[in-house]
Amino acid sequence: MADVADTPRAPDRNGPGDDVPSVGDAASRSDEELVRSVVDGAESGLAALYDRYCRRAYSLARRVCVDDGLAEEVVQEVFLAFWREPRRYDPRRGSFGTWILAVVHHKSVDVVRREVAIRRRTVPAAEEGKERPADTGPGADHGALRAVEAGHVRDALSALPPDQRQALALAYFGGYTQREVAAITGVPLGTVKSRMFNGVQRLRSALGPVLGDVSADLPGGAR
Repeated sequence: MADVADTPRAPDRNGPGDDVPSVGDAASRSDEELVRSVVDGAESGLAALYDRYCRRAYSLARRVCVDDGLAEEVVQEVFLAFWREPRRYDPRRGSFGTWILAVVHHKSVDVVRREVAIRRRTVPAAEEGKERPADTGPGADHGALRAVEAGHVRDALSALPPDQRQALALAYFGGYTQREVAAITGVPLGTVKSRMFNGVQRLRSALGPVLGDVSADLPGGAR
């Protein structure tokens, strides 16, 4: 978890001002009330939601991006996007906390892919060759195999029911323990364990013919 000093600053918000409620009053209101206030243009509602979730959002983004600056950029962009289009959140599909963290995760993955693509376009092949050994030999084969395996895992995850996919994605890609996943998603620990167990069983069934025994690489143990 990021220290307070590492938590990104609240995003600048350009939009209609709001006289009431104050940020202090908004902090005591439910997520649903705050979301409705953001839909109505209340900046204090956004500020309260940001204060409530920015630490968890930043921690998740940093785990995926492995870079302080990129993680802060992700959190800023996600909350700004919500401020501009608050109706993107549909309360019928789950809690706001679960939704905003899922958006942060997807955005983080996109940012990492973007950075990789930029590096591939801008780093000269000769320079890249100096930074790493030629792609020959057992080490390169192993790395390529792991990349293929990761692709199969992502494909199998995408076929899971949303609740199982979310729990496993947070654990597998985000590095969270089951207790942390329960806190992030707002469901009991037992429910998280059940979702992860069922998800892992489905993944084993889907990936077994392709990768063999994947149990050692998938989360699902009691943590």
